[in-house]
Amino acid sequence: MSHPATHNAANHYSQVDTYTGVNGADSHRLVLMLLNGALSNIAVAKGGIERQDIAGKGEAIGHAISIVNGLRTSLNLELGGELAENLDSLYDYMERRLLEANIQSDRSILEEVAGLLHEIKEGWMGIPVEVRSDPMAAQSGANV
Repeated sequence: MSHPATHNAANHYSQVDTYTGVNGADSHRLVLMLLNGALSNIAVAKGGIERQDIAGKGEAIGHAISIVNGLRTSLNLELGGELAENLDSLYDYMERRLLEANIQSDRSILEEVAGLLHEIKEGWMGIPVEVRSDPMAAQSGANV
């Protein structure tokens, strides 16, 4: 069992690290951080199910749902066209599945959602650097 002071120090460091990471991040990096945060919370929730830590599982899934919802609400459905609409539907599906996973304490549902998030993350990481640094090129559909 860890000492409470050690846990608090680690928690504080994590918050500082997250703050400084967000402060210096562009929008592409912020989305990656959100995807990683959702994946991390899903991993914590799986551990909570294994340990039968209902409160910990619920809290982690709640954070994951909030992150997925944040990704969903940040979509620009007008500019993003069919891709944004598909992501909107997928994020909605993931939110509902995470809720089911929480109610049922079902690891397989968490693994399903984590797999979907990994696919989105891989696609996001595949965006060429030129498009990342020029948002107007991405919005106009310019080929790079």
